[in-house]
Amino acid sequence: MKIYLNKPKEDWIVDRFVDEWNDHNKSLTTKNIFRSNVIWIIAPWTWRKINKVSLKNKKVVCTVHHIDESKFVGDELEKFYEMDQYVDFYHSISENTNIQLKKFTDKKIYNIPFWINPKIWFEIKNKENIKAKYSLSEDKYYVGSFQRDTEGSDLMSPKLSKGPDQFLEIVKSIKEKKPNLEVILSGKRRQYLINKLNEHKIQYSYFEMADFSELNELYNCLDLYIVASRVEGGPQSILEATLTKTPIISTDVGLAKEILHPDSIFNMDNFLDAVPNTNYALENIQDLLIPGGFNKFIEMFEQVYEN
Repeated sequence: MKIYLNKPKEDWIVDRFVDEWNDHNKSLTTKNIFRSNVIWIIAPWTWRKINKVSLKNKKVVCTVHHIDESKFVGDELEKFYEMDQYVDFYHSISENTNIQLKKFTDKKIYNIPFWINPKIWFEIKNKENIKAKYSLSEDKYYVGSFQRDTEGSDLMSPKLSKGPDQFLEIVKSIKEKKPNLEVILSGKRRQYLINKLNEHKIQYSYFEMADFSELNELYNCLDLYIVASRVEGGPQSILEATLTKTPIISTDVGLAKEILHPDSIFNMDNFLDAVPNTNYALENIQDLLIPGGFNKFIEMFEQVYEN
């Protein structure tokens, strides 16, 4: 069995997944689509780049990361069904996405979270040295958010699926109880939150182009990481925060309820009651650590190949 995996080449997390898969599964993978038995469309919007004859003649698995049902209408739905004619099996990365996907297809869906690399994400014991490195104070309460805010190129309209407006409301409420709060931001397109934090006079530090090593260190500086999204696939921040033993709370998006303690999951009516439970989450991700995190994917591809 040989798997052909198409790389989006969009400087996105999926590109890292492709590299990690290729590095650890060389015997199963081929870069020549004509020598493959199974085609893995790991990013659905890239399917048009793949040879249509190969799509028709080989087993095809397509990963669906998330579905924003408010946008999954009209042209977007037509695009899905155009691709669907070439897909034999689907792969969802969370039970929430699995439930959504079942509304649009009767084909078999494998629900498997993506793996996580413990060589990139890990706890650092000496927090003082890390904070000093980034000019952060020992006296602050640091809340983190490491994802984009804005919807389009104007860099002003909030990407509501990511919930930057909800993150802001939560931070404003926490600050009333913890006046020493400071927000740590990383990632591109954070202008919406930066403008709002300035407007509400909430202190923040912004590390726009932090690489994986720096992000790992920033996680280790946090007192709390907040996922305030309305729609998500992973998000990988749940796994990253868990491995770095960063306290995290989240809305019920992506794989949150599969990893986090029920008390760590909130809505906008009860977010102040959410309680992080790092040990609970850490226990739930052990099977996702590389290299064991590849095992269920290999089982999936073996079943696809045999069927």
